[in-house]
Amino acid sequence: MRRNGFDIQRWVSILLLLAAVALFFVELVAYSRDRTRLPDQLTIADIPVGGATPSEAMERLLQSYSTPIELSYDDASMQLLPSNVGFGLDTDVMLAAAERERTEKPFWEGFWDFLWKRPGDPASVPLQAEFSNSQLVSYLEDIAARYDQPPIPPEPIPGTTRFTSGEPGRVLDVARAQSIVGSALLSARDRTANLPVVDSGAPKPSLGNLEILLKQNIEVADFDGLVDLYLRDLRTGGTIHFAVLDGQEISTNPDIAFSAASIIKISIMTTFFRYEEQPLDPESERWVTEMITESGNDPSDWLMQRIDEVRGPLVVSETMQELGLDNTFIGGYYYPQAPLLQTYRTEANSRVDIDTGPDRYTQTTPSEIGTLLGDIYACANGGGGAMIAAFPEEITPQECDLMLELLSENVLGSLIKGGVPDGTRVAHKHGWRSSPLDMIGDAGIVFSPGGDYIISLFFWDDQEMVWEPTSRLIADLSRAAYNYFNPPSG
Repeated sequence: MRRNGFDIQRWVSILLLLAAVALFFVELVAYSRDRTRLPDQLTIADIPVGGATPSEAMERLLQSYSTPIELSYDDASMQLLPSNVGFGLDTDVMLAAAERERTEKPFWEGFWDFLWKRPGDPASVPLQAEFSNSQLVSYLEDIAARYDQPPIPPEPIPGTTRFTSGEPGRVLDVARAQSIVGSALLSARDRTANLPVVDSGAPKPSLGNLEILLKQNIEVADFDGLVDLYLRDLRTGGTIHFAVLDGQEISTNPDIAFSAASIIKISIMTTFFRYEEQPLDPESERWVTEMITESGNDPSDWLMQRIDEVRGPLVVSETMQELGLDNTFIGGYYYPQAPLLQTYRTEANSRVDIDTGPDRYTQTTPSEIGTLLGDIYACANGGGGAMIAAFPEEITPQECDLMLELLSENVLGSLIKGGVPDGTRVAHKHGWRSSPLDMIGDAGIVFSPGGDYIISLFFWDDQEMVWEPTSRLIADLSRAAYNYFNPPSG
């Protein structure tokens, strides 16, 4: 009995041991098979791939990231295929990272967790993909070309000094759209993009349109003399410069020499501030004010004599030359029978195709006096420009600002000022040559809500001009320029 009992226990033990060994190998085989698949808690590029084979994981990735992007432009819908913008997944890199996650845990440690059915730690492999930004921009620009409603810029109204108001538009913001669509291309779940469409106000007309309007006004006025006009946008630096003689355009290279008349007093003021320390004494302050606001000749002489009793006018001319204004000079004092201290031969007064008979004592060109005003403006607004560069220790931004204040007190209500709304600040100096009235000029800076600008206008005729139609034409050209910088809205 004992013997038989012993045999039964032994065989039961053997059978249990064999069963355990068999179960161990069954679990080992199961784990070995499971280990060939990706970890249960793994995501690749936000796609769950736990328990999948590498080939199955790659298929899921390709399927998700090749789904078209749904685009919306206001009420219009369209689809973007990722392949249209060169989208591609770097599956090799991502699957290699996934493989490292699969084999990171030692075999027997993983087997032990498998036996106890312990879930692995969550792991993720980031997206590795790229697309062509240039192709995406081209695609978006094609959408814009089909769906945008571009604004219509103001246009000159023939026969007037005005521009149309233009019309606003609605356009795709391509830069923002590029970012939004790019994010959708790199997302596994959010495959939609609402394209940013923005209202766009009517743009300013171009300088070319302004030039057309200015020339139309000269043509309509039937002015048969010479008009030389220089204009510069002080915000953008854009420039218009042309000359028209009896309806025909002529070259402004080099520019045309005109009698500077009282406009040269801008140069005298600039030179005086160069050599005089601030604050000015009461007498000098009164002279400068009278010279600019009342166009006084005696104060001009006194100021030049204060600079240099004998060579005052020549010092003014030398200052202009140091600023690169070689066609702008004053060769003598204003008092009667004042001697001509120096004769100036310049590129402008050496032209043989046009001769305005400029005064031997004082000359300038529309572009040079406009450039001088621009130098003063730049100096006053931050201390830049040629003025500070040429005279860094002699002229200050505060002095330049004072010069603009003095020019703004010029009370003449016609010419440039006659073309702008009441209350508009205009820092300008005018001048003309009478008996006969064969030259009229005005040069200034207009401070307007739509931007500050320089306008320099010189008129000449070999026949005596009549003040009223000529000054009205100058005012019309000034008005056209103001309307360009301040177009109507709505």
